Amino acid sequence: MSNSDYAKQQLGSIQTRIDRACAMSQREPGSVTLIGASKKQSIGLVSEFVESGLRNLGENYLQEAIDKQGQCPRLDASWHFIGQIQSNKTKLIAEHFNWVHGVDRLKIATRLASQHGRNSPINLLIQLNPDNEETKGGVPFSAAAELCQQIAEIDGANLRGFMMIPRARHELTQQRAVFAQARTLLESCNQRYGLGLDHLSMGMSGDLESAIAEGSTMIRIGTDLFGARD
Repeated sequence: MSNSDYAKQQLGSIQTRIDRACAMSQREPGSVTLIGASKKQSIGLVSEFVESGLRNLGENYLQEAIDKQGQCPRLDASWHFIGQIQSNKTKLIAEHFNWVHGVDRLKIATRLASQHGRNSPINLLIQLNPDNEETKGGVPFSAAAELCQQIAEIDGANLRGFMMIPRARHELTQQRAVFAQARTLLESCNQRYGLGLDHLSMGMSGDLESAIAEGSTMIRIGTDLFGARD
C-alpha cells in the first residue's frame, strides 16, 4: 500500500470514529478538529497525510518540528505545540506555531504573546493537570480560573480555552467526569470574566468518545493515525 493510500485509509478510520462520537452526542462533526500528533514521524509520511486532508499537526519537540517545517515550508497545515514549555524556548515556539497547548504559567503566556511577531494574536490554551501528576505540566483545576483571568488581559494573546491529558480511568463514568470538569470550568470562566473561550483540547485514541461527549473540540491522535513512530 502506498503512503498516499495509507494516509487516506487511516484518516478515514479516525474521522469515522469522531463522526460517530459526534452523532452519539448530537454534535456536528465539524465541531471537532483532528490534530495529528506527528512527533517522531517522517516529514514524508506527514506530508502525505496533509495532502490527504489532515490540516492540523501537533508536535512535542521543538527542534524536530522546526526541522520538519524547514524541509517542507509550504505544507498546508496549522502547527500546534503540545509539549512542555521552557522559558528560553518561547521565542521559537511563538515564531513557528499557530497554537500553543501547554501554557501553565503567566510568564510563559506573556513571553509568547510578545514574541510571535504576527499581526494577529497567538492562540493559547491553558494546560490543566487534573490528577496533579508530577510528570505532566499544567495547573490544577483550583488554580485555572485565576490564571485564565490573568492571561486574558495580555495584549497579543488570544486565550482560547483549556488542554489536558488526564490519567486513564477504568470506569467510563469516571473518564467522562474529568472531561466534564474541564467543560464546566470553561463555561464558568466565560461567565465570570466575560470571555469567549471556545476550545477544549482533550481526548486521544483511547478516550476520544468520552472527550467528545463532554465537549472536546480538539482530538490529538498519534500512532493510531500515523502508525508506529520511527
